[in-house]
Amino acid sequence: MQISTYDIKLYFLLFVVYSLLGWALEVIGKLIECRKFINRGFLIGPYCPIYGCGALLITFLLKKYTDDWIILFTMAIVICAILEYITSYIMEKVFKARWWDYSHRKFNINGRVCLFTIIPFGILGLLIMYVTNPFFIGKLELLSENTLTILSIIWVLIFLADFIISYIVIRYVRKTEKDFGKNTDNTEEITKKVKVLLQGKSPLHRRLLNAFPNFEAVKIKLKEQGRKIKKEVIVQKEEIEKKAKEVTKKIKRKNKDKK
Repeated sequence: MQISTYDIKLYFLLFVVYSLLGWALEVIGKLIECRKFINRGFLIGPYCPIYGCGALLITFLLKKYTDDWIILFTMAIVICAILEYITSYIMEKVFKARWWDYSHRKFNINGRVCLFTIIPFGILGLLIMYVTNPFFIGKLELLSENTLTILSIIWVLIFLADFIISYIVIRYVRKTEKDFGKNTDNTEEITKKVKVLLQGKSPLHRRLLNAFPNFEAVKIKLKEQGRKIKKEVIVQKEEIEKKAKEVTKKIKRKNKDKK
């Protein structure tokens, strides 16, 4: 299937729409939970691209399942769970920090996704395919190609500027964590120091901390786990050697008794 430049611009703007709606959904959720406004997401502006990506994946991959809402519901959950897991993994590897953690919830996978948070994505998948897509795509198709081009260019520039600024802010978190890690390997201590430092920085740094209050250093955390495992291996090795010596002594005693 050949995709025209018109389609690219139309679906890019659809991505923007769902990114804006995703941000609004996150803000409303935190407003209900924390009773205060929190600008969610990695980016500064009022949008969460992960929602836009999820909506487009559902739009392109699940067209053939619209006749069966049960399959559509299930597949939407699978797609969004994979997207969230991959996003968490990449952000952790790139910036050496765990930005959200569902380890305390039941039915989670490595703390990156959990059943409680992905079930609503199945409902959103149904909403996207049956309600919002027909509405938004219908409205976008009413716009001329020149209008789509202008809007697309504007949003590309907005996202580009936001990505650059946000990357600089998040990169500072990684650098700070690395600097603190030179003096100590304690995860909790490093994370606490980074949070205190961010609180004293610019509003952009504080915004990131407010958006992800549960972020945690992971590079050091992995070191701690490695040391813990190494220590357990040493203890187990000593226990095995001790038991082996006891068994050897018993065998020697039995041989003496036989003689």
